[in-house]
Amino acid sequence: MENRKRIVVIGGSAAGPKAAARARRLDQNADIVIIQKGPDFSMASCGYPYYVGGVFDDRCALLSTPTGVIRGPGFFQNAKDIRAIPMTEATLILRDEKAVLCKDLTTGEERRFDYDKLIIATGSKPNMPPIPGIDLDGITTLQSMKDADLLRKIRDEGQIKKAIVVGGGLIGMETCEALNLAGIDITVIEMMDQIMMFMGCELAKLLENHVRSKAAHVITGNGVVEFLGENGKLSGVKLGNGLELPCELAVMAIGVKPNVDLAKRSGIDIGELGGISVDGHMVTSDPDIYAIGDCVEVVNRITGKMTLAPFGDLANLQGRVAGENVILGNTATFPGTIHTSICKVFDFSAGSTGLSESKAREMGYDDIVTVINAGPDKPGFMSGLLLVTKMIADRASGKILGVQCMGPGDVSKQIAQSSIAIQGGLTVDDLVNSDLPYAPPFTLAIDNLISTSHIMQNKIRGYFQGISTTEVKGRLDKGEDLFLLDLRGPDEYEAMRLGVGESLIPLGALRKRLNELPGEKDSEIICFCKISLRGYEGALILQANGWTNVKVMEGGIMAWQFSREK
Repeated sequence: MENRKRIVVIGGSAAGPKAAARARRLDQNADIVIIQKGPDFSMASCGYPYYVGGVFDDRCALLSTPTGVIRGPGFFQNAKDIRAIPMTEATLILRDEKAVLCKDLTTGEERRFDYDKLIIATGSKPNMPPIPGIDLDGITTLQSMKDADLLRKIRDEGQIKKAIVVGGGLIGMETCEALNLAGIDITVIEMMDQIMMFMGCELAKLLENHVRSKAAHVITGNGVVEFLGENGKLSGVKLGNGLELPCELAVMAIGVKPNVDLAKRSGIDIGELGGISVDGHMVTSDPDIYAIGDCVEVVNRITGKMTLAPFGDLANLQGRVAGENVILGNTATFPGTIHTSICKVFDFSAGSTGLSESKAREMGYDDIVTVINAGPDKPGFMSGLLLVTKMIADRASGKILGVQCMGPGDVSKQIAQSSIAIQGGLTVDDLVNSDLPYAPPFTLAIDNLISTSHIMQNKIRGYFQGISTTEVKGRLDKGEDLFLLDLRGPDEYEAMRLGVGESLIPLGALRKRLNELPGEKDSEIICFCKISLRGYEGALILQANGWTNVKVMEGGIMAWQFSREK
């Protein structure tokens, strides 16, 4: 057929096939080709840890449509009339000639594909720092199907007893769980002072405690400086503090970097962060070349600055935009990201959207307000499970900047709601009366996110003064004599308590026992309970009776991330 538009897509993982499919749906006559360096297409890479961990056993599920059809060359040809060519590496883009030079990795044959529009979706590659011994046998990543196959084989054979995961981020924690489920003694090593850097430090510590409760080990504030080996095989790691840990397997999970080698060789502009520069239409510095997925830099919608966001969902969204634009012209836009993510950590989930407290300060938000809220995701009579939520807002505008949530409860819903609120530019005052679906099997009458916004509104308006568990513990460690008021009942106190010198006065008895409190009305009193709802009620009683320096320990005992007496 004459005048068929020629579309070439380089990369067959997530973004590339999505772009090709969108282009086909908008133009049934276009000549569309996907060039893929590896043997597989449309791999569900976010599912690798769960395949490794034995959550499911069918490898083909990682490559299949919802109806079970493997997305191979035959599928693309028959279902979509798209040529999907595996085991072929794009080596150079001849921009003046509008052609891509490729090499067949099986036969060594050189091939050429002419294009009218080109889409680069070369993805990312794992960070592999030049640590001595990093080439030893037994060191891998979890970046590809090949990696997943290797780790699944290790799991099934059951020969390896000790393993190290280097990196405590999303992939690191998912890999930790997968190997732990295989019965492997696993240690996570994180160079920073906390795992899951996208979480607030308070929530990250709670997650760390949960990981340890599952018989996995976590080392923070330390890094691997050398991989130790015998006869070319990994036998252990040496840490920065000199500690040596024996292991037979090490999984590198310290993040990824954009794979821009082809773009660089072809003279396409690269951004300051190392990703391909694109505009909102996903167009590169060459108007006929688009780039999508992990290999690009995109805009952070909150700060307006460029960022790297190597997430599978965003890759698909960018692919849809580019696929539409190569057919219809630059009509579709990708607005950027607010960095929304979620991770399963054994029986807990951990999610984040927007800016963390530290990131907000780094980005120049000088006057932010934070709150921590702990509570169930639905009523106790419906077996509600704990959520601990941290919200960050800009004091002047009231805009919500970020939310993190963790616990065994329904974290996904909380983060999804928060993400839409942030993208919509909602303020705390907007959120406090949000009309969300309610029924006891699903949520509380006042959803956890709304109750968090209520706490935030009270704090901004000056109705109460909060103090974090981190600050309380830090001041206790310095030897400060704090008056901590536990407002729970005696039975609760006997079952679980901090054991740091707190005073117990049940909320119902507080008005009758005010004489047991410090006599000086400007004395600092820190109120709390299990989740600090009664802590807030108690603080109001004390303020009404003249005490002027009353604080509420946010999140209560359930947000206390340190050791306690019971």
